[in-house]
Amino acid sequence: MSGVNKVILVGHLGKDPEVRHLEGGATVVNFTLATTETYTRDGRKVEQTEWHNVVMWRGLAEIAAKYLQKGKLVYVEGKLRTRSYDDRDGNKRYVTEIVADNFNMLGRKSDNENGTNQSTASQNPSKPEDQMIGMNDNTEDDLPF
Repeated sequence: MSGVNKVILVGHLGKDPEVRHLEGGATVVNFTLATTETYTRDGRKVEQTEWHNVVMWRGLAEIAAKYLQKGKLVYVEGKLRTRSYDDRDGNKRYVTEIVADNFNMLGRKSDNENGTNQSTASQNPSKPEDQMIGMNDNTEDDLPF
């Protein structure tokens, strides 16, 4: 039986994606993603934040470079990879990162638009569930599914 290497994260970007174009024409994007867990300890609310290094390649990287920005809430799926390299001093270093193969932007539409129609979105308040990315804006459809 083969193993399973699947990572699913929902978090906020810690910085704008760093875009690189490699010699062969491939595009690669790197960014950090913060996931925060909240729990109660001794009657006090405690938050624990983990930082994840995310890498996206080729077409997915180009889309991420265009739409993702620091602070945006995003759903990421991918694989966990650990790689090693030698630093400037010759020391072996290890990096663990998520190589993403899918992502979805979460939050309100107005949070994810790049300056287009932001005023329209804020002037026409609607239900928060209608403002999720990927939701159908057709309000004429009254079907429950």
